[in-house]
Amino acid sequence: MDGFPILSALTYVPLVGAAIIFFWPRASARAARWIALGASLVSLALSLVMLAGFDRDASGMQFVEHYDWLPALGVSYHFGVDGISVLLLVLTTLLTTLAIVASWDPVQHRVREYMISMLLLETGMLGVFVSLDLFLFYIFWEVMLIPMALLIGVWGSANRIYAAVKFFLYTLAGSLLMLVGIIALYQAYFEQTGIRTLNVLELQQGNYGHSFQMWVFAAFFIAFAIKMPMWPFHTWLPDAHVEAPTAGSVLLAGVLLKMGGYGLLRFNLPLFPDAARSWAPAIMALSVIGIIYGALVALVQTDLKKLVAYSSVSHMGFVTLGIFAFNAQGLYGAMIVMLSHGLVTSALFLCVGIIYERGHTRLISRFGGLATNMPIYASFLGLFSLASLGLPGLSGFVGEFLSILGAFRAERVAGVIAFAVVILSAWYMLWMYQRVAWQRAPSEPPDPTDPEAKQAGAPHPVMGGAEADAVDPRTFRDVTWRELVTLAPLAVLTLWMGWAPQWFMDVLRPALELVASPFGRIGF
Repeated sequence: MDGFPILSALTYVPLVGAAIIFFWPRASARAARWIALGASLVSLALSLVMLAGFDRDASGMQFVEHYDWLPALGVSYHFGVDGISVLLLVLTTLLTTLAIVASWDPVQHRVREYMISMLLLETGMLGVFVSLDLFLFYIFWEVMLIPMALLIGVWGSANRIYAAVKFFLYTLAGSLLMLVGIIALYQAYFEQTGIRTLNVLELQQGNYGHSFQMWVFAAFFIAFAIKMPMWPFHTWLPDAHVEAPTAGSVLLAGVLLKMGGYGLLRFNLPLFPDAARSWAPAIMALSVIGIIYGALVALVQTDLKKLVAYSSVSHMGFVTLGIFAFNAQGLYGAMIVMLSHGLVTSALFLCVGIIYERGHTRLISRFGGLATNMPIYASFLGLFSLASLGLPGLSGFVGEFLSILGAFRAERVAGVIAFAVVILSAWYMLWMYQRVAWQRAPSEPPDPTDPEAKQAGAPHPVMGGAEADAVDPRTFRDVTWRELVTLAPLAVLTLWMGWAPQWFMDVLRPALELVASPFGRIGF
């Protein structure tokens, strides 16, 4: 791969696919689907080739592409990956491909525009993980905002416009704060060295005062906390998940939420180590609150999609808890939680989408006994539910255990509380699975006066479909081949990460050592 710009190739192949669909005015919906799938598969193949050629023992960035872009302003075209970003790139290309497959039949409205949005979103997400110049990073960060808002606002459910606007405004507010931080960092480095640069690796060599670090750290942190989302910046997430189409929820949970944790590891800790230590107690406190809050709210949900959405708020609290423990166990745990959450929660949203296509409702009370007529589906749902609650042997256990262990070593009270909340995770996930898979299906329709039941049981405003109470869940067919293709890879990876986490930790170790280097020897 010497000399071949593999990072640019895998980033821009989806953009080329989107351009072909856009500039081919007579492209049919069928052609648009195949072009989008082909572009995403090529990007996935390139990411796997990159992973195969990645040196797990080398520190620093690999596959670097560095060209002057705006030298007078210190802006360069700078791509590169380390152990953190290489795994997130593969996760992104895999989930995008599966999301396109999952959209094959359900999306029948404005298919060309839908596939263009999916591919533009993929380019934006990939660009975020490979950019080593803050100007370039910010462009890709903003690029992914518009297609995701369109996916929610055009192909979403009844309250899709409200959810799309809320998502857009929250994310834009965080982006503007980050832009202020980028400008301040750029100016501070120039005043120190006389060099104009937005190269992240060069900016890390600057010597910034404590007060400056505190303020700029906060600007970056709020932007990333909104994206994760961290309590109390989380309120956009349930609305966005509930109203988004299935593929939108998959990418939102599987990739976009990880960008917050990635930003903390790539920017906040290496650039502002003094501020990170000063802010750590408050952030760990917010993380514990988020873990408890997400679990408790998930416990009382009647909407299946809302339950999974609030579980994400709880799980992402383990990420920040592990990061700001400042030890090897916590950092490993944070990354494994991000990767596991990307696999497991995406799979759960796919499972929700499968039965929504059949019954046009997300109400847990409208399902029951699916293990009888949908045994394959019930097996997948059970596997991913157990992984989400952290059953040993599955991916969810490894990350949460390491995050809790790291938190316990740094702040014992936070670790104990986080450990106790795992019981709540088991409660709401097993309660959901018992009702959906094993409990006898209801014979009476939902209460028409219940506004939540009315919304969750209404036919999709874009896709259409029968009324929820006209469908008997006992008549649902089991998973199709298309649905099996989307779930099986995620199941295999969930088992692999649970049984062989050392492989992932070996990939992550050199990168996490560099992230942790400003904080002294912390156990790698």
